[in-house]
Amino acid sequence: MTDEQRRDSLADQAAAWVPPWDRPRPPATEDTPTPPDESAAAPDASGGPDAAELASDEVGPAEPQHVEVASEEAASASEEVASEEAGSAGPDLGGVTKGTAGESGDAGDVPRRQQAGRRRVTAAPEPAPELSDTELRGALEAILLVVDEPVSELVLAQVLEQPAERVGPMLDEIAAGYTTAGHGFELRRAAGGWRLYTRPEYATYVERFVLDGQSVRLTQAALETLAVVAYKQPVTRSRISAIRGVNCDGVIRTLVTRGLIEECGTETDSGAFLYKTTTLFLEKLGLNTVDELPPLAPFLPDDVEELADATR
Repeated sequence: MTDEQRRDSLADQAAAWVPPWDRPRPPATEDTPTPPDESAAAPDASGGPDAAELASDEVGPAEPQHVEVASEEAASASEEVASEEAGSAGPDLGGVTKGTAGESGDAGDVPRRQQAGRRRVTAAPEPAPELSDTELRGALEAILLVVDEPVSELVLAQVLEQPAERVGPMLDEIAAGYTTAGHGFELRRAAGGWRLYTRPEYATYVERFVLDGQSVRLTQAALETLAVVAYKQPVTRSRISAIRGVNCDGVIRTLVTRGLIEECGTETDSGAFLYKTTTLFLEKLGLNTVDELPPLAPFLPDDVEELADATR
């Protein structure tokens, strides 16, 4: 065999070579034995090897073997990459019950179990400590002492962080205790809430106290400040303080609270508030207008001009 024929024979063998993973394999059963590999070399009927096989052995059988080994390595690498990709994609697609077709014929019908999504667990707030009966009673009395309108049981329960089922009976108990002890005040339900009230039998004393409190005499500082406002109105607070020589903020607030003076605008230059007397002031003095005020000249000292020059 010439070199050219030998090369053609090797080329034909390489073209006819089939990779192991592409070769058809009959299904293996218990009764049917696995046929021998067709690629295995069989002895010739004449008892001697074929000339083509001898030629391929002489030229170099390492090339097809090298190709087969490299192909098997590439196939194993491809299978490893595919298995890694399938393993990484498995958690996203959900778990699948694995099994061979031989073990169960319904392996494809096994439902996929969806992976539960991650949930952020929020810590539950700690419940408020339960107050004892003594603490609950004291807290309710303290709140009811400062409210200016009836407050409902629900509001009290929310503020104290206690169940409303405890607040209602405790309020009834407090009200009954005040009545039994004969206090001058009582806890009464009114306008959908609870509030402390004075008892009707003590209304005369309360009325006397309120009326006497309104007729309290003014202090000397208040009288002096009221006189300055009456004769210099409208006048600013700084002007009043300059005339009296002392700070008059507290006294002015008192007179405003009593209703004897009031604000009447602002000064153009400084923007300070101006004050004047009210109709209550005229009513208390029995005057019709401020023009009926007595003149100040008889009450001024003789050396008033000298005092004025000294203050300049």
